[in-house]
Amino acid sequence: MAEDIITETTAILNRYWSEISTLAEKEKLNDWIDDKSLIESIRVVTNSSTKSYRYVLPAQIAAKLADSSLDCRCLQASRGGRGAFDARTVAHKVIVPFDQANENVLGGSPEPYVNNPLRVPEISIKYRTAQKNQEDWDHLIKILGAIEKRQEPSFTELIFKQALTEIYRRLSETQVRYPVPKRISLNKCIELLEHFISERSGGDRLLALTSALFVLIGRRFLIFSDVRRANITSADTATGMLADLECLNKDGKIVLAIEVKDRELTISQLRDKIPDMREKQVSELFFIAQKGVSQNNSADVCRLIDREFSSGHNIYLTDIFSLCRVVLALIGENGRRDFLFEVAHQLDEYRSDIAHRKAWAVILTKV
Repeated sequence: MAEDIITETTAILNRYWSEISTLAEKEKLNDWIDDKSLIESIRVVTNSSTKSYRYVLPAQIAAKLADSSLDCRCLQASRGGRGAFDARTVAHKVIVPFDQANENVLGGSPEPYVNNPLRVPEISIKYRTAQKNQEDWDHLIKILGAIEKRQEPSFTELIFKQALTEIYRRLSETQVRYPVPKRISLNKCIELLEHFISERSGGDRLLALTSALFVLIGRRFLIFSDVRRANITSADTATGMLADLECLNKDGKIVLAIEVKDRELTISQLRDKIPDMREKQVSELFFIAQKGVSQNNSADVCRLIDREFSSGHNIYLTDIFSLCRVVLALIGENGRRDFLFEVAHQLDEYRSDIAHRKAWAVILTKV
């Protein structure tokens, strides 16, 4: 296998994976083809119980995109004939490093094409009897056969994007390992948090940190019994919640509500919460206003807070770092370690995008 094919295949994989990841982070990742049967076949293969099969689509189709003269059904150059090539080299030099860089989403096999299922010349009906998992083999035949029948680069590209989309969806359900350190100082902990939310996430990362912090406050100081939250994409009105977080006592009554804002807080956002506070008889409301109050609204916000205090409502404005610096000092070193674990739990429990979960895992290695 010529090195230029490996280089080109790697570039294609990286380019399309970057596109898929970007769309997913913007919550704009959809299917690329209309053929529901073909989509289902791609989905089945990506999640096949036969680990080796999971590597086939990205390896075979990326090679086809790099050189349209190749037969994407071919596994061994010794097969001969039109489009024969050494697919194992592509799989091992391109797809295996990709797999390792993405939480072993395909299974973590260092040499998937050496295993028995793929030790045949090509993916075709001729070698069906050599397979234990014949049903999934049939799906591979169907997908790669469709590409070779059409011989259209645009169609091949869409199938490749669909395959990567299914891999991304599988990755989103993959458990990320979080290397929480045995010890961490207060300053180092704050530094990690600053690094984590320095990248835009639509408020997801900030909400995970805030939720984790209030879980620890309730657990350590026994101020409330439970913290209820929704996913970052859920509107408060849709969930029936007063705010992003609700802290409940043992009777299920809201004792404290927390609204998390990664943009400047406006007077209208504050006003919108007042009717619900009164209706649900909640007297304590925190705004984690990470970028502070809009300069044009600061005087109005102060007046509104003073007026609501007279009506029995306490509204507090702060940012996550100011709050963390006090709380994480009070709960001590063991508490800070629990906090790092809880952030990981929040990211997993509420299905944060894989990019955010991986970022937290990487940041923890910096301690």
